[in-house]
Amino acid sequence: MPELPEVETIASELNARLAGRAIAGTEVLWPPTVGHPSPEEFVAAAAGARIESVGRRAKYILIRLAGGGQIAIHLRMTGRLTIEPAQAPRDPYTRLVLRLDGDDELRFADTRKFGRFYLVPAGQTLPLRSFAALGPEPLEGDFTPDLLAARVAARRGNVKAALLDQRLVAGLGNIYADEALFRARIHPRRTLASLSADEIRALHDAIVFVLKQALGQGGTSFSDYRTTWGRLGGYQEELSVFRKAGSGCPVCGTPIERDVVAGRGTHYCPGCQKSG
Repeated sequence: MPELPEVETIASELNARLAGRAIAGTEVLWPPTVGHPSPEEFVAAAAGARIESVGRRAKYILIRLAGGGQIAIHLRMTGRLTIEPAQAPRDPYTRLVLRLDGDDELRFADTRKFGRFYLVPAGQTLPLRSFAALGPEPLEGDFTPDLLAARVAARRGNVKAALLDQRLVAGLGNIYADEALFRARIHPRRTLASLSADEIRALHDAIVFVLKQALGQGGTSFSDYRTTWGRLGGYQEELSVFRKAGSGCPVCGTPIERDVVAGRGTHYCPGCQKSG
């Protein structure tokens, strides 16, 4: 599933290509793609709306409309957004299309059908508890070591599960949680209560570093993720532990191991990341 660097890359590309354009119409080809309101209400509300900008919150792409409304998009596992000429053949897995002025289309293709679009009128918020409970953005200035320490102190469990919980830090997922924990030299099964102040600071710095590095490479591509131009991300070439089981640690040479933590495949170096 795309994480912060991938979603930010897509949002930035969309902002450059969509800001100032109008939505001429909408085709909902698979109705469950619209999570809110009904597909019919979505089509009616989007018609004629002008796009002011495109941004991101956590793993959501936010298309901000003139007048204060917005369209929130969650790509999930296989969702892809592209801008194509209206006459170009469509991907057979296209689920929703926003027709744009200038005879272009913003197309959403989704093999697994998990992605969702939400249209939120001005003055309202996305009607999802998970969205309302999102934690701080890790690349914003108010995400400090002290803030992370305070949020860690209020929680229990192991550190890998906590990093996957969007209520602790928004936008992190499996790839960058593993990479940040490796850089901070923290074992993924360490309990939050066992982390020292220095370790929390190291974790904060590692989260910020890894996300910035990945963003600079356009994200990580293993299978489905592509930018709106169809390009691959480049950070898969820089990964230290994720999906590197059996390979030597780039720091100490110990073979990387794979575990399952919080239901997710987890990769770490047993030499650098001690369990206790």
